[in-house]
Amino acid sequence: MSSQTSPCLFFIVFSISCTLACSSIFTITNNCPHTIWPGTLAGSGTPPLPTTGFQLNSGQSARITSVPGWSGRIWARTGCTFNEMGVGACQTGDCGGRLQCDGNGATPPASLFEITLGKGNDKDFYDISIVDGYNLPLVATPRGVYGACNATGCASDINTGCPKELQVVGGENEGNVIACKSACEAFGLDQYCCSGEFANPTTCQPSFYSTIFKRACPRAYSYAFDDGTSTFTCKAFEYAIVFCPNGNGTDQSNSTLAPPRFQVPGAGKVVQIASSSDMLLPIPSLIFLLILYILS
Repeated sequence: MSSQTSPCLFFIVFSISCTLACSSIFTITNNCPHTIWPGTLAGSGTPPLPTTGFQLNSGQSARITSVPGWSGRIWARTGCTFNEMGVGACQTGDCGGRLQCDGNGATPPASLFEITLGKGNDKDFYDISIVDGYNLPLVATPRGVYGACNATGCASDINTGCPKELQVVGGENEGNVIACKSACEAFGLDQYCCSGEFANPTTCQPSFYSTIFKRACPRAYSYAFDDGTSTFTCKAFEYAIVFCPNGNGTDQSNSTLAPPRFQVPGAGKVVQIASSSDMLLPIPSLIFLLILYILS
C-alpha cells in the first residue's frame, strides 16, 4: 500500500473510532428484589434521553443511548403507582408525580448518578452523589475506550444505619426505613447546605452526618465540596449502572467497590428502551485490526 493513501486510511481509523467513542450507552440494571422506576434528567443545554422514566422489574436491564456532550442525572424511584395515563406518585425519588419525568428532577432523598459526557476525545466526568440523601445502593462501572476506568458508587445500605432524625419511613410495612435524608434537607441550616457564609470549600466542611455517609460510601459525594475523592474521569462507550449491586440492598462486604456481583447486562432479560448497536466493539480492538490492514 502506497504512502500516499496511508493518511487517508489513518483518517478513516480516527473517524470510525470517534464515531464509536463519542456516543455512550447507559445500561441500567435492577438487581433489587423489587421493582424500581428509573428516572433521567438532562442538564441545561442538553437534550433529554430517549426516555425520562420507565418501569424496571427485578432482574431486568435497559439500554439507553445518549449523545456526545450529554449531561444529566439518572436515579431510581421506589414504591410507585401510576395509572394508565402515567400519573401517580412514588415513595422515594418522585419526579412530579408522573412515570415520565419530563424535565423534573428527583425529590430528595435519592441516590444519584451524575455525568457529563465529553465531546470528541474529551473525557467524561461522572460521580455518585448522596448529597441530596439516599434511597438505594448503586454502582456505576464504565467500559473504557482506551482501557480500564474506575468504578464508583455506594453499595452499602445506608438506610439500615440512618440516624433517626434523618429517616424516611414507609413501605409495605409501616416503620421501615425507605430512605435517608441529607442533613441539609432535615435541618435546613447553612452549615449543612453549604450556603450563605458556608458557600465555599473553606468554610463548608464535612459534618457529623456527611461523615456517616462518607464512611459508608468512600467514593460517593457526601457533601457539596466533596470533589477530591468523588469525581472521576474516563472516556467510555458504556456505563453499567446497577441498583442494589449486592442483590438485596445490603452491604455484604467491606469493599464497596469490589467487582459488582450482578448478572452482566445482556446475559439475562434486557428491556430495549432505545435502539442501539449490539455490534459495538472496544475501540482499541477495532483500531488494531485496521492498523494491521494498513500495514499489510
